Order: sequence, then structure tokens, then C-alpha cells
Amino acid sequence: MILLIGIAASGGSFDGVYSAILFGGLFLTLIAMTGALSHLNKIFTRNVVVTILFMVAFTITPTIIDLLAEPSPFKNLCFALIFLSLMFVASRRLSGIWEDTLILWATVIGSVAYFAINPPQAFPTLPLVSPPVSEPIHITFDPALLISFTVCFFALLINDIGSIQSVSPIVANGMGKRMTRGVAVTGVCNILAGFIGVIGVVNYTLSPGVIAATKNASRYTLIPAALTLVALSFFPIILSVVTLIPSVVVAVVLTYLMCSQISAGLQILFEHGFEFEDGLTISLPIMLSILISFMPKESFPTILLPILGNGFVVGVLAVLFMEKIVKRRKII
Repeated sequence: MILLIGIAASGGSFDGVYSAILFGGLFLTLIAMTGALSHLNKIFTRNVVVTILFMVAFTITPTIIDLLAEPSPFKNLCFALIFLSLMFVASRRLSGIWEDTLILWATVIGSVAYFAINPPQAFPTLPLVSPPVSEPIHITFDPALLISFTVCFFALLINDIGSIQSVSPIVANGMGKRMTRGVAVTGVCNILAGFIGVIGVVNYTLSPGVIAATKNASRYTLIPAALTLVALSFFPIILSVVTLIPSVVVAVVLTYLMCSQISAGLQILFEHGFEFEDGLTISLPIMLSILISFMPKESFPTILLPILGNGFVVGVLAVLFMEKIVKRRKII
């Protein structure tokens, strides 16, 4: 989601964006390999983590609005409100593996329900079998994009650490090494993703729920799952079914995920004492991220658009300024 926000708000060229993702992956890999990970915990304060969780949700809002706008905003909104309500009801009623796979079932059922009302007019025409090859990107150096995605990868690093730590109560041995290896793998995968021009990967906090539901914490179970995905990549006609998912269903799923994101932020925020000064530290970055996300970008200088035109990047920089400079010096 963080990388999606960076791509959507960057305004850069294809090669420039994915070159920045490549270097972002290199940034994570170097942090893991040099041992710098242990020194970054001082930056990841509660206010910084909470603000980033909130901003991911708020800065993706323009994308959700665009998904709801076609073809009929009013009909899409009515469908979204009903289906979103049903998702929240289901989340309270389901448990175990059914709760952990709610997003999958919501996507399938939502698509079927939408097509029952609005039958698709066209189907993809692709070959049944095709090798999954692509031309590598032309590596370019865009300083503004590099800065923008470095900030995005900084936030992705926080997400990565949180996701890995979330399994510590279940798999408690060697968490330090697991953290280092996990961040390194995320970095290497993003290097490869940037090189071939696709969105990179990141650890996901769904893992503890899946482990608890299946009673299986073995890493080897991922091997057949990975091999299945590799096999599917040779069948574009099967993968093209994903493109048929209605935009309104994608918008509903994103909204549900962002509500969960905000809930997680609130849980962290109120877990310990919360003061007025903390509210100011968090509120300014959020306000800036929202303002910039909805602000017209036509007059922005092209060279600064990936930074000043990206509400998420500006918000992250603002919370670091508030937390490490303003708050520390007791200006507020």
C-alpha cells in the first residue's frame, strides 16, 4: 500500500519510478546487512508509527474516490455502503481461517454480486500459456523520485518491523536474526521488482492470524504456495480474471483495510498515556498529507512534484520534524 501511494503520487516516468523502487530495495538491504537496523529504533517512536498508519489511510483516499467515480458514482456509493456494512458484520461473526481470509471472500462475492447487477460487457482475450518475461527497466536517476521513495521505504521499514514482531509471541526464538533476514529479503525482492518494473513486496500482519488458525508456523509450507504462484504466471488468461474485479469492489476492500489501519493506529496511540502535545505532533502531518493529497498539482514544479506533491512523503517529513525537533525543544 505504501509503495502504491508513492507510485500514484509521484508523477514520474515508468523507468524513473521503478528505478527509485530498485534503489529503495537497496536501501533496505544495506540497512539489514550493515546492522543499522538496531540503531533506527530511536526514530520509530509511538507518534511516528501512529502518524504513518493514519497517513497511509488518508492519502489513499483520492484513489478510492477515483475507483468509486466510474461508471456511476451514486450507484457505486450505494453498493459500497451496503457491501462495506456486510463486511464489518462478517468480521465480527467469523473466526479462524474464515476471518483471516475475509478479504479474499469479499473480493470474490462482491465481484459476483456486482456482475449480477451489471453484467460485464467484454472479457480479456489473452493466450492460454505464455512465458512470464519482460524487458528490464532503463535505470535512471531522478533525485526527487529517489528522495520521495526513500521516505516511502522508511515507512515500509516500519511496517516490515511491525509485521515481523507481530509473530514473536508465536515464534519467539531468534527474533533479532529473523528481523534482519526479513528486512534483507524485503530489500532484495524490491530490488528485483524494480528491475523488472513491478510493485515490490512487504511483510503483512495477517501472518499471526493464519498461524494461529492453522496451528502451523513452518516456513516450508510457503514453498508449495510460492511454486503455485510461479506456475500461475505462465497462464495469463487465468491471471487476467483479476482484471475483471469491479473498481467499486476494490474501493470497498481498500476502505475496509484502511479502517483496520486506523484502528491499529488508535490502539497503539491509547495504549499508553496520550497528551495534548502528542495530538499536535500527529495532527499537523495528517492535515498536511490530506491537503496535499487533494490539492491540484498542475502548478507544482516538475522536479519537486514527487516530494512536495506526495502527501504521504510530506507527512512523514513533518512528523519527524515535529517529533525530533519541535517537541524535543518544547516549542509547543
